[in-house]
Amino acid sequence: MAVSTDFSVAIAGAGLSGLCLAQYLMRAGIDVHVYERDPGPFVRKQGYRIILDRYGLEALRESLPRPLYRLALATGDEPGGHLRFTDSRLRDAFTIAFKDEPHATRQVDRLTLRSILMSGLDGRIHYHKAAVAVDGGGPAGPRLRFNDGGAAAATVVVGADGVGSALRAQLMPDTDPANTPMAGIYGRSPLRRNGESVIPDALRTSGVLAIADRPGLAFFFTSMRFGESPREAFARLAPGSYAPTGDDYVMWGLLLRQEEVPDGVRGDLLALRDLATRMSTDFHPLIRRLVATAELDATVLNLFAAGRRPQRWAVPRATMMGDAVHVMPPFGAHGGNTALRDAALLGNKLVEARASGMPVEEAIAGYQDEMVPYAFHAVDSAAELMRRLTGGAAVPHWVLTRVLPRLHRVTVPEA
Repeated sequence: MAVSTDFSVAIAGAGLSGLCLAQYLMRAGIDVHVYERDPGPFVRKQGYRIILDRYGLEALRESLPRPLYRLALATGDEPGGHLRFTDSRLRDAFTIAFKDEPHATRQVDRLTLRSILMSGLDGRIHYHKAAVAVDGGGPAGPRLRFNDGGAAAATVVVGADGVGSALRAQLMPDTDPANTPMAGIYGRSPLRRNGESVIPDALRTSGVLAIADRPGLAFFFTSMRFGESPREAFARLAPGSYAPTGDDYVMWGLLLRQEEVPDGVRGDLLALRDLATRMSTDFHPLIRRLVATAELDATVLNLFAAGRRPQRWAVPRATMMGDAVHVMPPFGAHGGNTALRDAALLGNKLVEARASGMPVEEAIAGYQDEMVPYAFHAVDSAAELMRRLTGGAAVPHWVLTRVLPRLHRVTVPEA
């Protein structure tokens, strides 16, 4: 489709939501450019696997050309599966089953999904461009300004620059995310050792949240098995696009209180691994093996935060989406899905405005009015689930770790 330059969008941030919005607008023939502060597309870890729910999958289906949507499904893990809540010795407390439908849930590798979302955007993603402010502008529209002194003019500016957003203070005054008591050390370990899966068959399609006896400590892990090798799938459905290697792995996260994270440990990979090793001592041997075999350069620390509802939007032709607005603790698999949902909703509003002649300010306000309720419902749900599962609610924690596991068999023997 030919791209018209009478209506243009500048997006700060080449994460999932920014790229998804760019894909949506490109399909509609709208001139869109994405500005990313990193010097290149794969210079740092962008996370591991995510579970796409119906909102995330629907957003991708609406935003991507058909071959790219099929590519996301082809490289993902099989649909369905379970989320098991266990005690520290992997005795089941209870299990949630996901729908076994291709368009209901899908576990995907985040790096692979990001590569898919970048496909076809050649020349429209600009690296080493850190956004610092938005000039509100008059009739000519806003301008996105960068730390190198440059600027990009557009009809609409969108801040999708993550939890550390440089634009939030200006566009959404007084909404810095609130800190929480919890943190996570995330890692990735090879799925196979000596040709055998380190995850037993009983947990093949399960994510597991193992909750320690004492409040404020838990361990999550799940395997990421690619349905089709990304290199083969990309060659078939998106030739010429970058394809990650696609080696199956186990993604894990040790959840602990921020007060237990020593000063200066952030960025010190050896110290992070040592902390994870020490804090997982009393967990099942399978968990200890995952920590011991983790890829050192894939180990990261994340201090959990919760976004705060915006009370006003300061620049009429600029808005925000994704973690820049509604960062949330990683409980309930809402974060990535909500960001993708934002992208499809905002894309729809902007395309409708361009087609109907509606003032773009009205379209943006409509997006914000719809986004805030569902996004902050997700924030509140994630924060409440975190509180319950990590010991903020004493009775549920006691039931999860002491009562329910005694009613179930040991899923994974300790030998």
